[in-house]
Amino acid sequence: MPELPEVEVIRRYLDEKLRGRVMETPVIRRENQLARPDVKSFQAMTAGRVICGMQRRGKYLKMLLDDGSRILFHLRMTGSLVYEPAGRTSDPYARALFPLRDGSLLVFADVRTFGRIYGLRPDESDKVIKGLAELGPEPLSPDFTPAYLAKACQNHHQPIKSFLLDQRRVAGIGNIYADESLFLAGIYPARPAMSLTGEEYQRLQAAVQQVLREGLRDGGTTFRNYRNGEGGQGHHQEHLYVYHREGQPCRRCGTRLEKITVGGRGTHFCPHCQPAAVSES
Repeated sequence: MPELPEVEVIRRYLDEKLRGRVMETPVIRRENQLARPDVKSFQAMTAGRVICGMQRRGKYLKMLLDDGSRILFHLRMTGSLVYEPAGRTSDPYARALFPLRDGSLLVFADVRTFGRIYGLRPDESDKVIKGLAELGPEPLSPDFTPAYLAKACQNHHQPIKSFLLDQRRVAGIGNIYADESLFLAGIYPARPAMSLTGEEYQRLQAAVQQVLREGLRDGGTTFRNYRNGEGGQGHHQEHLYVYHREGQPCRRCGTRLEKITVGGRGTHFCPHCQPAAVSES
């Protein structure tokens, strides 16, 4: 699933390419992926509108239109948004097409069809989308501090890995960057969130921001379906510390990396750099 760095890479590219362009009538090929409103209403509210830019909140992409309407995209597991300057696509998984007046095209594709598109009128709040309304702070924002982590983790017995994946606690982090953050912070993924010390919250906050910035620098992480706004791949997978590297030597100490399940999610860690015994103290 695209996480914060991947979605932000898409946002930056599309903001540059789409700003100021005029939309023609969208073509919705798979209607169940348009969560709101119905197709005809969506087409009526978007056709002829000028695109004012792209924003991101967590893993959601938001297209701003000149009358205050917005189109939100949640890519989920396999969704992508690709700008096609030639105005055509051969992608067999294209689920919605957004033709532009200059002849170019924005393509929403999704192999597994879990992604969603939302149309919001000027008088509708973003908060009508439940998942968006419940998002926690952006991890690269001033609101994401060690003090916030310490307070948010109070009385939470859930594993710290599960805490990081909870979008209500921190927006935009998924399996890849949670594993990477916990490795850099030297924290065993299954430790109860409330068991961390003040120093560990500081290390975790810094680690989260570091791995997200590294992911942005490398254009995101591609294993299977992720594509950026040009249709290309990221290359952060070449620089990961632990994720998807079980059985390989730790880049820091040489210990064989392991994989366990935490909160139902495959979790990668170094047993030397992230000792489980700390959780028992």
